[in-house]
Amino acid sequence: MTDRLLVLVRHGQSEWNLKNLFTGWRDVDLSPQGVGEAKAAGRKLKEQGLTFGVCFTSALKRAQKTLDLMLAELGQTGLPITRDQALNERDYGDLSGLNKDDARVKWGEEQVQIWRRSYAVAPPGGESLRDTGARVWPYYLHLIQPHVMRGEGVLISAHGNSLRALIMALDGMTPDEIVKFELATGEIVVYRLNEDTSVASRSVLK
Repeated sequence: MTDRLLVLVRHGQSEWNLKNLFTGWRDVDLSPQGVGEAKAAGRKLKEQGLTFGVCFTSALKRAQKTLDLMLAELGQTGLPITRDQALNERDYGDLSGLNKDDARVKWGEEQVQIWRRSYAVAPPGGESLRDTGARVWPYYLHLIQPHVMRGEGVLISAHGNSLRALIMALDGMTPDEIVKFELATGEIVVYRLNEDTSVASRSVLK
């Protein structure tokens, strides 16, 4: 029986996560804690005995570095890796680089919360979660899902919002449900798919 394995991992804490800054497409590195989270994720995957045939990540180094650190812990370096901005974090536009507390002072708590947590409202010059999904979903269907269905074992290292958009589609979540769903840095979600591409099982590795 084919093991149609798909594993999603949010990158470890970044330097700007630590500083409470809106990051989006800004290319910042992992913090020391983030390096530790990435290594821990790799160890958790190894404990589960999971093996992969192909990897996908974004065009941003915090996700790429997380992937490299996980693969080193797994002892599975040298796998094919595709890096694509389709998996990038949501673009926060004019908020990028701003401290979240300063943004609340400038625009108000309610407006910033709408930009951060609504499904369809984008910050100025940026993307909504729906916009993010509009690039993530077709990329998954055309470039990633075929590998899963062939039983190759796919590992994705990406971002909170690009992964939330993908999880929304996989789990059939509504816009109201996905805005309440959080994914911590270094968190791992393991899927196995049915023959018809639907989800057979889903688990979160703690």
